[in-house]
Amino acid sequence: MSELPDVRMGNWAAVGLVAGREIDTRLRSKAFIITTAATLLLLVGFTLVMKFVSGGSDATVGVTGGSTALAAPLKNSAATIGQTIETRAVSDEAAGRAQVDDGTLDALLVGDGKKIVVVVKKEIDESLRTALDVLAGQLALNQEIRDLGGDPANVSEAVAGARAEVRPLEPPFDYQGQQLVIGMIAGILIYMSLLINGQSVAQGVVEEKSSRVVELLLATIRPWQLMAGKVLGIGAVGLVQMLVIGGVGIGVGLATGVLTISVGAAVGTVVWLVVWFLLGFFAYSLVFAALGALVSRQEDVGGVITPPLMFVILGYVLGISILPTDPGNRLIEILSIIPLFAPTLMPMRLAMGGVPAWEAGLAVVLVLALIPALVWLSGRIYRNAVMRSGARVKLSEALRAA
Repeated sequence: MSELPDVRMGNWAAVGLVAGREIDTRLRSKAFIITTAATLLLLVGFTLVMKFVSGGSDATVGVTGGSTALAAPLKNSAATIGQTIETRAVSDEAAGRAQVDDGTLDALLVGDGKKIVVVVKKEIDESLRTALDVLAGQLALNQEIRDLGGDPANVSEAVAGARAEVRPLEPPFDYQGQQLVIGMIAGILIYMSLLINGQSVAQGVVEEKSSRVVELLLATIRPWQLMAGKVLGIGAVGLVQMLVIGGVGIGVGLATGVLTISVGAAVGTVVWLVVWFLLGFFAYSLVFAALGALVSRQEDVGGVITPPLMFVILGYVLGISILPTDPGNRLIEILSIIPLFAPTLMPMRLAMGGVPAWEAGLAVVLVLALIPALVWLSGRIYRNAVMRSGARVKLSEALRAA
């Protein structure tokens, strides 16, 4: 009796076929379209809100008559305490009082400009009061200087130029507010992508296993080819989503002026975001695929993938909790190099800037070195468990099976 022909395809042809099926299915799914569209709307909306908030002033103060000379000094005084005040010249005091009454102006400076006299509708904002008090103190100091025969302009220039000399033992990193925000957004995108796409791998494995589709697929392709194709396909869809969201977000930020970082820095952020998504996704998805093969019901997926998922969640929580107030935290620096936490913590640190090249390189190398080991280990678990339906397969049994 002659042997039946081997109907199995070549390795990469089989992997490509499975990956193509996953890409086509998921790109057409309503969940993917809705999730991507909703994320883009939230990101664009957040950018526009930041544009509106950052573009406004804390208060609008009218000046008239002799107080007109106080417009520039008031802005400078407000800047010293972190306030932004807009000044507006009005034709006369009566017109200014009318604008204060109807809410067009928050306050009106009146008088000859030698002292601060302010008109408000009912109560003065405490931040505005502080700025005016600073200006009043400056005016009083200038008068004392004149009485002593000095020049207030020279004294003010000398005072403004006086700075404490700081001598750090190590050069500090210059973290800007925008870098911190970008770092947080990068962490959120990585976290959500790993959470959603990683779990999709495990759920897809269980879906095929419970519907017995896996038995038909494994008649023509090998278990590791099915697992690799599924991971690559879902990873490609996640990559497309990441590129769209990251690219649109950075583009809108630069176009609206909310982001003032250089285009090179913005592109670098997106590149690192993509790199760490790919590294983190492939590392964790291999584990999720293997663990998903241990169970036969969707209700059991959460239980088996929770342990590795906790490392993703923990890295994200530590990052958003510590980095905004302490960007140079030593614990975060160490954890961001360890492969279990690097996919969530390192992109956040890289977006903020100040990461030594050797740390970024070492983190990438360690994850790349871990992936082949995960391929072997996950492939073994998947191969030995995916055809066993019914009760949950113990991890020890999947590792021991031939």
